[in-house]
Amino acid sequence: MSERIIIDAHVHLWEQQQGRINGLPVYGLGGGVSMFLGEPHQMMPPYLDDNKNTAERLLANMDYARVNACVVTQEYMDGNQDAYLLRVRDKYPDRFRICSLYEEKDDYRIEGFDGIKICAGRLKDPDLKNLLPVFQKAEAAGVFIGLDLADGDAQTDDMQFLIDACPDLRVTIGHFGMVTTKGWEKQIALAQNKNVYIESGGLTWLFHKEFYPYPSAIDAILTARDICGMEKLMWGSDYPRTMTDITYRSAVRFIEETTKLTEAEKDAFLGGNAERFYGFESLKPLPERKNML
Repeated sequence: MSERIIIDAHVHLWEQQQGRINGLPVYGLGGGVSMFLGEPHQMMPPYLDDNKNTAERLLANMDYARVNACVVTQEYMDGNQDAYLLRVRDKYPDRFRICSLYEEKDDYRIEGFDGIKICAGRLKDPDLKNLLPVFQKAEAAGVFIGLDLADGDAQTDDMQFLIDACPDLRVTIGHFGMVTTKGWEKQIALAQNKNVYIESGGLTWLFHKEFYPYPSAIDAILTARDICGMEKLMWGSDYPRTMTDITYRSAVRFIEETTKLTEAEKDAFLGGNAERFYGFESLKPLPERKNML
């Protein structure tokens, strides 16, 4: 276990949260609480009292959980974090890959970024075929595109069109295809295409009512494995929102502790697949840190 490379394929960072969702502002109130859909919600662990979700705080969690590297995605609710993420990537190039945020306008950024994040389920124009120029530009630039699709199969046909049109483009489907919604398997099946992968950001959120050790989440991983192969699945935590009730280390441990996956499957899911997809190099297993408990 201590010799494993671990990569988190789905985290969020911000210096200041200034986003919107459903036309309503999202902003920090202190104590890890954010205004969300017009009401205060616990968006971060309460000890992050200034609501700053910084790279250094994430790295402290990663080091303790033995997570080598991560991929920073983005969300409309947090506001555009492009400028901050470029500084993070420059400061910690061996541990971070970063996505710019696509906001349905032509000034989305590619230079300096490893990928582009598209919140596909929240686009004003849900017809993804209209994003063909964005996909073509990403393919030509050699960056990946990460998407959170609308629930079920609402956008899977459009995605297949784009995948066929850009066969060399690397694509990730987020939130494990929204596994707790009807038709999620259609999203997983997209990873039967050569350069399409699935990341599990938010898996503990989706099975939150069941809680640790998330046996149904493990069963979902097995189902996805049977659809597209374990070599196409990547672990993600959805830090920091999922850390309001569990620790970052627990988000890793429920995978490491299950007996339903082989050690080789855990190696692939927790880091091996992401290491290959995102192009991380020269990573070495992190040491186990002694715990006062």
